[in-house]
Amino acid sequence: MNESNPIKIWHEVVENGEIAKLDKILDEDCIFYSPVVFSPQKGKEATKKYLSAAAVVFADESFKYTKELISSGLACLEFELVLNEININGIDIISWNKDGKITEFKVMIRPLKAVEIIHKFMGEELK
Repeated sequence: MNESNPIKIWHEVVENGEIAKLDKILDEDCIFYSPVVFSPQKGKEATKKYLSAAAVVFADESFKYTKELISSGLACLEFELVLNEININGIDIISWNKDGKITEFKVMIRPLKAVEIIHKFMGEELK
């Protein structure tokens, strides 16, 4: 990984709940694609809001990244966790610019029951 790759810092955010580090790695024009919200969330503040809520919802000891594919400006991180006895499998697709700032963060989750529980928990966290 080169120095402009934000994935190392993203892992610190996830592992240690260091939400403040998002300011270092999110581009002002970042777009967040949620598995439970119809429209893309545009801008650094909106993305930070959703990622902060997700950090709370996913802050479970069962959460772990299981696979990573990282290339120049793009990462695909597969994760697993168990919430309310539901096995959740998902992927974070993260794109960043030459300055190491995340420009797009897309989350995909399966199965349907997992999407439903994440929708419920994220809704509670975003109130």
